[in-house]
Amino acid sequence: MTFRPCSRVACLEPSVATLTFDYGESLAVLGPLSGRKEPHSFDLCSRHAERTSAPQGWQLMRHRLIGDEPDTAQ
Repeated sequence: MTFRPCSRVACLEPSVATLTFDYGESLAVLGPLSGRKEPHSFDLCSRHAERTSAPQGWQLMRHRLIGDEPDTAQ
């Protein structure tokens, strides 16, 4: 796979996740980096993926990324 920088302006970090939107369902989906660049998706670095939130009134579905630690906080 070739280097794909983060889609956020002025961020040159490598992408680790892909963000897509389902407008009909008001759903944003953040998952592992897709195999290829898609025209209607956003590739994000780990910092921006972690800080991503859904637009108001939308749901955000997060799929675990490779290397994510399971949440063990109680």
